[in-house]
Amino acid sequence: MQTAREKIRELRALHEDGLLSQDEFDRRKNAILDAEYAPPGATAPPLPPRQGTELGLMVGQEIGPQHRRYRLERLIGMGGMGQVWQASDLATHAELGHSETVAVKVLPPQLTQSPVHARLLVEEATQARRLAHDNIVRVYEWAQDPATSSYFIIMECLDGEDLDAWLARNGRADLAAVERILRPVAAALQYAWERHRLVHRDLKPGNVFLTAAGHVKLLDFGIAAQARDAASSPGNLGERTPNAGTAGYRAPEAGTHRGQPSPRLDVYAVAVMIYQLLAGAMPFDDTRSAQIAPVAPPGLNEAQWAVLQQGFAFDQDERFASVAALLDALAHAAGPSAAELAEQARQRAQAEAEQARALAEAEQAARQVQAEQRAAAPPPDPKALEQQRAAEAAELRRLELQRQMELAARRKAEAHAAALEKLKQDQVRRALEKQRRLEAEAQAAERKERLRQQLLARREADALKARQAEEEKQRRAAQLKAEAAYRAEQERHRREQAARHAAELAAQLPTPSSPVADPSGVLRDPFVDGSGNGPELVLIPTGRFEMGAHEYEHAQALKAGAQRAWLEREKPPHWVGIERSFALGRYPVTVGEWRRFARATGWQPKLDFDWEQPGFRQDDDHPVVGVSWYDAQDYLNWLSVMTGQVYRLPSEAEWEYACRAGSKTAFSFGNEIATTQANYDGNFSYGAGVKGESRGGTTKVGSFPPNPWGLYDMHGNVWEWVQDPVHDNYVGAPVDGSAWEQGGDGSRRVLRGGAWLYQPRYLRSAVRNGYSAFLSNDVVGFRVARRIG
Repeated sequence: MQTAREKIRELRALHEDGLLSQDEFDRRKNAILDAEYAPPGATAPPLPPRQGTELGLMVGQEIGPQHRRYRLERLIGMGGMGQVWQASDLATHAELGHSETVAVKVLPPQLTQSPVHARLLVEEATQARRLAHDNIVRVYEWAQDPATSSYFIIMECLDGEDLDAWLARNGRADLAAVERILRPVAAALQYAWERHRLVHRDLKPGNVFLTAAGHVKLLDFGIAAQARDAASSPGNLGERTPNAGTAGYRAPEAGTHRGQPSPRLDVYAVAVMIYQLLAGAMPFDDTRSAQIAPVAPPGLNEAQWAVLQQGFAFDQDERFASVAALLDALAHAAGPSAAELAEQARQRAQAEAEQARALAEAEQAARQVQAEQRAAAPPPDPKALEQQRAAEAAELRRLELQRQMELAARRKAEAHAAALEKLKQDQVRRALEKQRRLEAEAQAAERKERLRQQLLARREADALKARQAEEEKQRRAAQLKAEAAYRAEQERHRREQAARHAAELAAQLPTPSSPVADPSGVLRDPFVDGSGNGPELVLIPTGRFEMGAHEYEHAQALKAGAQRAWLEREKPPHWVGIERSFALGRYPVTVGEWRRFARATGWQPKLDFDWEQPGFRQDDDHPVVGVSWYDAQDYLNWLSVMTGQVYRLPSEAEWEYACRAGSKTAFSFGNEIATTQANYDGNFSYGAGVKGESRGGTTKVGSFPPNPWGLYDMHGNVWEWVQDPVHDNYVGAPVDGSAWEQGGDGSRRVLRGGAWLYQPRYLRSAVRNGYSAFLSNDVVGFRVARRIG
């Protein structure tokens, strides 16, 4: 059950995000306080109905489009940006790279009530999908619920609490805890800026999540920040405010300019969070001027306080360039710890107190002795008293002279002792220097001997390496010679097959417009109206191959991070005979080819995704994305009419047969892969391969070497639709290369080949993926197949 404090904090978040007016916020707050502190037996006034984020959602409810459903299992949290639920993915079952249990963030309709707002949301979610960092929550997808018209974002599901809840439970934190929590945040922000030029723009404790396993995750990386800002400013729907944020954590310059947001926005927010964690309060209210100077929080020395003030400086040019630089400066400015300073102060106070107590006791004893002497003495004779006083004065002078002589003698003795000590120290220092010099000479001699031995060993190693290199060169030359002979034989066989198929094709269509394959086996069908040609095709010969993968390949995939459930789909490996030759697209269907179809038929996308602006740069030579399986069928029907030939999608068996091109390794070119061979997320490696480039979008078709049969981009760039519905494994699969249309899930179709956003383990020839046939996104395309004979 929520406490009054938690309810009021939730209301304040709604108010700060512009979803509650000041009057509405005050009325609800007063109602909560009345209910909390009402006298026993009194009836608290009812709360007004909730506004803004109340979407009528409940446990067990299914949301999402018809073929992309999610079942809500548990409400995780609520706030101004909507509701967050733990949900089960009912459509993809852990496909397209995420788990079956996900977090679904349902945004209130106010944020996406216009097409402009929705478009901003889609762009932000598309950007967030590309952030792959251990300290950033992973965003998988976005969708729209037709029942509520609300957009929602599908994310990685986390177990734990946000920093807001941690702060409410634990109170203020010390500087060590602040460092431990915010260092991972700094690493995530550095990655987003250096790799993707992205700034968070809405850093606050509610967007820093502490998992039960002790990890720190950064939430809401810009998602819907622009849409929320546009929703709060309906008069500027055509403009973007590049710097969003939450009141109190928002930098003074946020929203005052256009252009690229600066990381100094996040530095300001983190500096405010550090102050809040240390002091338990905010340094500024919602509005701040340059003259406001907060009081230093506990736990910081003067140097550290100066660093923190520089972190949330009013002028952004005075702030640190990054959050990591801010934390480094705080650590560098740390002097003695608070415990050490307190112990030193305690010891000084104790010594002063003991000295004052001893002095007071001595004075008290002297006064007591004088009083006793006066009481015991007879009445003084004036003359004797005067003589006594003169004697006492002479004695005092004698004592003072003696004290000065003793003091001079002590100083002389101390000076002599100091001189002796200095002489002794000099002797010790000279002895130590001599010992160190001898040790250095011995170490130098030892190092010289060691270097000599290393030089001899290196010479022997170089000689051995040269012999091994020569042997390897000879072995490699023999291997290359054998491979060249094999490829020459393979090329001869393929040319014979291509010539035979070209002859068969010419015999079937003995007209001047008949397609003729060139010597490499590439052909193009002319349009019957003479307006152009179809895609370039490669003739694929008949043959047999083993489909799927064995345990030795799966062992390597598991080391690269593959999930066991994914690998089960590739079993059992089985032999398939491709009994009829066919032609397959040399490249995936390109943007230019799709644009010709769209203009000719008036085709319009059925979803919100814009295939012409997918979120990265492309031209007519890039593979088209944003095409569903049913959209691909429309294109194939049009292409068949335009050419008079039968075009279709390849079967899953035909696709893997053509991809392998006679190979039995993980990829058509071996068991390793590099970013010079395909387009994928080069932040990861596979097997003995190395990391490389991550391009952040598709590349032009034909940018990488083809497989042995002349097909390009069979690994990476875009996932490719095939004809088959999704089946859990190969049990009962046909062995003649035909599409497996019986059984399975007809609403989902198989994808093959991997994509630019995915790790290299997804690019293996045997990998099977699946996706709803009605959906499209920025990683899915297709290539055509054509019947021969």
